[in-house]
Amino acid sequence: MSLGDVSGRLAGKVAIITGAGQTPGENIGNGRAIALLCARAGASVLCVDRDEARAAETVAEISGEGGLAQACTADITKMGDASRIVQDCNDAFGRVDILVNNVGIGGHGDGPAHKLTEEAFDRILRVNLKGAWIVTKAAMPGMLEQRSGAIVNISSLASIAGGFQMAYEVSKAAMNRMTRSVSMSGASRGVRCNAITPGLMDTPMAIGAIAAARGISEDDLRKERAASVPMKFMGTGWDTAHAALFLASDEARFVTGAILPVDGGGSARVG
Repeated sequence: MSLGDVSGRLAGKVAIITGAGQTPGENIGNGRAIALLCARAGASVLCVDRDEARAAETVAEISGEGGLAQACTADITKMGDASRIVQDCNDAFGRVDILVNNVGIGGHGDGPAHKLTEEAFDRILRVNLKGAWIVTKAAMPGMLEQRSGAIVNISSLASIAGGFQMAYEVSKAAMNRMTRSVSMSGASRGVRCNAITPGLMDTPMAIGAIAAARGISEDDLRKERAASVPMKFMGTGWDTAHAALFLASDEARFVTGAILPVDGGGSARVG
């Protein structure tokens, strides 16, 4: 469960959360946690996912708690779909105040430079970087016109550390640079853009995929990952969500271009 009462922190706001469904698993993923927390904070939420059923599950959870949400099935790598996401949000809720670019993929051919496949490089960069850019491109004009908006990009500790998943690392490093570029292009008209770099997290996508790839149990993987975090435990989707809530809220009205680590000290150790 999330911690603390967040009611009212996004009262009257409208948020688009991409990747708001999640991979099935024991714990909550970043996208669903962000969508739920934004709704609890008073936002109306458009839950975007390429999997219609997963988006609908998140909407059902929000509705069950008395929140307001609508599902949107889309492929964020397609310009037409990105435009439709924003149009659907305007049609449903009248405006867009917050965009959280949460979609991210890895694996399936990723690796160090000498092993990374061309197909994996193109696919991961297309989803992680181009996808975030084109949804931002679609959402920004309305934010600039209304002279307010908050964009939150979900990057990764891998943007500054790693060495064994080059495409993923490069895509997230580029997302950090994109964040700062967007922050400067929107600053004079009230549009902020920040990023979060989660470290080792206990989410269904991370734990399930890595455990399967390595042929070990999920519990063994959790113990191994927790031991490697300076704080000796992993974060969860709720940790990412609380950081996103802060950056999306007016509490962060003077924060733009920030790259916020949510990693239990992982980036401090890297230096």
